[in-house]
Amino acid sequence: MKNASTTRRDEIAAGLARVERRIADACAAAGRARDEITLIAVSKTYPASDVRILSELAVRDVGENKDQEASAKAGECAGLPVRWHFIGQLQTNKARSVVSYADMIHSVDRPRLAEALDRAAVAAGRRVACLVQVALDDEPGRGGVPPDQVPALADVIAAAGGLTLGGVMAVAPLGADPAPAFARLREVSAALREKHPAAGVISAGMSGDLAEAVAHGATHVRVGTALLGRRTPFVR
Repeated sequence: MKNASTTRRDEIAAGLARVERRIADACAAAGRARDEITLIAVSKTYPASDVRILSELAVRDVGENKDQEASAKAGECAGLPVRWHFIGQLQTNKARSVVSYADMIHSVDRPRLAEALDRAAVAAGRRVACLVQVALDDEPGRGGVPPDQVPALADVIAAAGGLTLGGVMAVAPLGADPAPAFARLREVSAALREKHPAAGVISAGMSGDLAEAVAHGATHVRVGTALLGRRTPFVR
């Protein structure tokens, strides 16, 4: 009889295999190479032990969306060869904490936040990659700036001494075909790269719409449920 940890490893390995097949199929359909896509395993609400298993399975990018959970988990997983991505809405008073562990912050949506992150990064002696979160719907609670405000915010990030402008991120509108939104994000990215050629990251696509995201140029997909299974409440 398998013990619980072996069973969980088998579950995660099977989920990873399924997600990898989906990404490979999406790349083939879009005429893209698999190595153009970075899979970010979204570990929110899952324990640090799952991150250790992901690391053993050669997953190198892990995403979290709440600082309290992310900072604790990053501490528990110190020493693992993983890059931490912060993908949730972020308050300026959490900037110092998030900068202490995050390698890339996907949800920068206002100059004040960029400035707070810059101060924290400089104080910590770090340089942190940041993405401009783009709002592709009319739901203000989901964060992001309208496409026409992306250039100004990108300039703030690019000029910051402790930050690097990585590119753009978006979440597809709820209950709608994601393809038009991802196509719009690709246009925003192309316009951004005219001034900032190195800002090539397009973070888009989750468990339900990763194929559409890959078809429209996503470089990073954020997958949780399809990879790790049904979520249970996180307990520290």
